[in-house]
Amino acid sequence: MAIEYKYITRLGLAAVVIGSTSLVACGDTRKDEATTSETHEVTKTEHSGTDDATKEYGHGGGEGGEGGEGGEGGEGGEGGQAMDIDVLPLPKRLAFMAGHVEAGLSLYRAGEPKMAATHLLHPVSETHAKERVGIDKLGFDGDLFEAVSKALEEGKPAASIEPQLVAAEKNLAMVRAKAGGDSVEIINFLMDTIIEEYSIGVTNGAVTDPGEYQDAWGFAIVAKKEAKNMPQSVRNDIDALIALWPDSPIPPANPTSVAQVTALVSKIQLNLP
Repeated sequence: MAIEYKYITRLGLAAVVIGSTSLVACGDTRKDEATTSETHEVTKTEHSGTDDATKEYGHGGGEGGEGGEGGEGGEGGEGGQAMDIDVLPLPKRLAFMAGHVEAGLSLYRAGEPKMAATHLLHPVSETHAKERVGIDKLGFDGDLFEAVSKALEEGKPAASIEPQLVAAEKNLAMVRAKAGGDSVEIINFLMDTIIEEYSIGVTNGAVTDPGEYQDAWGFAIVAKKEAKNMPQSVRNDIDALIALWPDSPIPPANPTSVAQVTALVSKIQLNLP
């Protein structure tokens, strides 16, 4: 998906507003590149007082979006991260990858292998290779994730490979711990990305892009883990945010409104230390 971004200031934070989208998977690929370029130039000018990463992505505390392949209704329609994922700092790239893994493993365990498959490509596929730059030296075990993807392709139930799933989770957690990063910046990044992707996943009161809806849930789960040393009020609000997905990453008939998610995300960001 190609996305043009416009930015507004919300409660002192930079918020993402989706200007227009085109689904690569649907073949509408010829976006006006000149318009996109102008949008990015305006963004850089408007945010000249922020750090370089924020200028590039235009988010309040982080950067977001992702390109992807088609297949989950959203993986081809995930926000525009892939275009500049290589300039995203390693801790944020890993948080981004972890959000997909959280969604994928949850869906796999819930008996939804088709929906899980594309989320779990992020640690292994060439399409998402930019996300993984520099993580091998931190002990990333790609073989674990390859084995999980292979089992999923072969139709094995998640219960039959639970030890491998747990090992994959632990490996990614270890790599993220080694990568370090500022927890406030990472949570801000995740919150911004949640709004971006949830706003694509839910439109007109329905889940119109399951992949994006699931990604947003995964990022909320990663934020919860990242917030383990945050004030209790922040952790409580993140728990309340996660509860806004009534069936975890499984798309419901009546999803929470974008406005409700945005309001709670704003509260979380305002209360970060």
